[in-house]
Amino acid sequence: MRLDNSRESSNIEDRRGRRMRMGGRGKIGLGTIVLALVAMYFGIDPGIVLQNAPPTAEDATYDAEPSATPETRFVSKVLADTEDAWEAIFQQQGWGRYRQPKLVLFNGATPTACGTGQSAMGPFYCPGDSKIYLDLSFFKQMEQQLDSPGDFAQAYVIAHEVAHHVQHLRGITDQVDQARRGAGAAAANQLSVRVELQADCLAGAWARHSDAQGNTLEPGDIEEALNAASAIGDDRLQRRSQGYVVPDSFTHGSSEQRVRWFTRGLKSGDIAQCDTFGAAPL
Repeated sequence: MRLDNSRESSNIEDRRGRRMRMGGRGKIGLGTIVLALVAMYFGIDPGIVLQNAPPTAEDATYDAEPSATPETRFVSKVLADTEDAWEAIFQQQGWGRYRQPKLVLFNGATPTACGTGQSAMGPFYCPGDSKIYLDLSFFKQMEQQLDSPGDFAQAYVIAHEVAHHVQHLRGITDQVDQARRGAGAAAANQLSVRVELQADCLAGAWARHSDAQGNTLEPGDIEEALNAASAIGDDRLQRRSQGYVVPDSFTHGSSEQRVRWFTRGLKSGDIAQCDTFGAAPL
């Protein structure tokens, strides 16, 4: 992917190996309050507990600037490219101003507005704080365990999570969450699949826009993205982990579906073509 002369995003929050400190609001979590009450029962000054309480996700801030490594610069440039693309698309569609998400780099685990984020979850988007969470070890896992190497495969992963942010801004996330609450397990999973496939399609539309504006795609890039989309299909992951496939439990879509919807967005560049909720079949 050609990003050598591209700008870097200012929306990277690097939490790796950095000290977390309390912000100005100083909110105290329910668990801390319980511990303070227990301490008071045993004659211990509850102020000690409250003083040493860990920050909540909203209050956590981190020292120092992001580490300037080739890997973090690449992530920052991809994020900046999505910012430019979605700002233009929002303007074209008459959707108002595009509010850029933050991308958080972390190791192992980190607090989020959606609960504790874990590396084992893979990259994810939290609508509660409009942040994308990424442990860079996932890229090594893609290469070594999922046989999905390449810089554009990594860019596809970031663009997919950015697409979830777009869905959140457009109100799709809230609508789906409401529909899921009144649905059975299989129907709820099917809604999740439609959300994920739409994000794949939107990621494809971003790639088309990026290449049209900056000639960013190189030979082999599309194959890398398609290989990554196939590698993280529910059927392939289930067969790899348990030896058999349970379609009703799919939450992201099959390999074939993920490849098809990404390709649909890439070839058309048309956001209207990404209506997975009106599509039958997927």
